[in-house]
Amino acid sequence: MADTAMDIAEVMAHLPHRYPFLLVDRIREVEPGKRIVALKNVTINEPFFVGHFPGRPVMPGVLIIEAMAQVGGLLVLEQMENLDDKVVYFMSLDNVKWRRPVTPGDQIRFEVEVLQIRGTTCRMKGIGTVDGHVVAEAEMMARVVDK
Repeated sequence: MADTAMDIAEVMAHLPHRYPFLLVDRIREVEPGKRIVALKNVTINEPFFVGHFPGRPVMPGVLIIEAMAQVGGLLVLEQMENLDDKVVYFMSLDNVKWRRPVTPGDQIRFEVEVLQIRGTTCRMKGIGTVDGHVVAEAEMMARVVDK
């Protein structure tokens, strides 16, 4: 993975997630081993809006964190050799906070930074913003394992 932006085809080449669970649309920046910035465009066509909530669509908070984790997974995989043979499993979430609702038409900007790497385990901190306002934040721990 290069230290430049990635379009959806490149994202899909690195993440195993697919519709309806691929929640990353574009990578804007990567500083290998340090940080990553990504975008998720939220549209009314998202399947979860059918039931969450009819007449008042709000993106489920756990899916905002899942999108953040997928971004973090891309950052962790970027450092691995033979990344086609690897998958990232998240082990823990700490200090998770949701600050505001995310609704159709929003674009979430995720910034995830590495706090610590030990072998195949990584601690990261992520923040999601919409129009400069924090919508969610979390500390995450993940492990890279063989497929």
